[in-house]
Amino acid sequence: MDKKEETKPLLTVKKEGVRQERWYFGGLSGVLAACCTHPLDTLKVQLQTQQRAEYGLVSMAAKIIRDDGFFALYNGLSASCLRQATYTTTRFAIYGAVRSLRPDSNLNFFEKISLAASSGAIGAFVGAPADLINVRMQNDPKLARDKRRNYKHAIDGIVRVCREEGPKKLFNGASMAVIRGSFVTIGQIAFYEQVKQVLLATGYFKDNIITHFTSSFAAGAGATLLTMPLDVMKTRLMNAPPGTYNSLLDCFADIIKVGPAGLFKGFIPAFIRLGPHTILMFIFLEQLKQNFGYIKRDKQ
Repeated sequence: MDKKEETKPLLTVKKEGVRQERWYFGGLSGVLAACCTHPLDTLKVQLQTQQRAEYGLVSMAAKIIRDDGFFALYNGLSASCLRQATYTTTRFAIYGAVRSLRPDSNLNFFEKISLAASSGAIGAFVGAPADLINVRMQNDPKLARDKRRNYKHAIDGIVRVCREEGPKKLFNGASMAVIRGSFVTIGQIAFYEQVKQVLLATGYFKDNIITHFTSSFAAGAGATLLTMPLDVMKTRLMNAPPGTYNSLLDCFADIIKVGPAGLFKGFIPAFIRLGPHTILMFIFLEQLKQNFGYIKRDKQ
């Protein structure tokens, strides 16, 4: 009798010991990852906004540091953090909330892609204003000093855009951002979960940092492949002066003038940036979940 009574609670603890992420963990993980990878994001934006490939990754970094100092690589960090706090929080929260509606919280690959696409689209729309300010602040050092916007921080940028250009301008390029948000979320969340599930099913991997690293590396590569052309167009639209482009087709035609390779400008820094960002984001997310998550209890 004593042994049976001791065994039952132990089994219960094991069953309930799987911790779940809280709704804001995704955004917090994104902010932490952005703080680590922001210089690469700055280089990616400046490479994508040059009409001709005058500079490579290293030469662009050297030019920025030479002209404006090392900390110019962190231009727009406040906007980048605000973007993660809005865009990434929204998409992870929606994805997690809808997934939790399933009794077993398990989705097939098609369901993961569909849910990731819709979550990413909504998140990208919510984060579009911060994304606009982020792109502008990162590209500022490349402009002539008399043409720089010189936003003090993300909130100052949003206030000035509303006052000087109108609130509608905050969503300039939002349509492209929404499309890109869908694809990057498919590449990140859906691919990450699927790869992680496959690895764990082999029996050779455990739910540890090695599996998290491998899954997130694959997710970063997939997200870069899916979103590179869209990312170039989004960056151009958000940074263009008023009246430069009348439509997405105008932007596409302008980029393609230099050949199809124009759609993949900054591919290497985009992968270098998105890969580490995705890896760090999911590692931070898994650590937050394991250390500060909650235990989901079945309703009885």
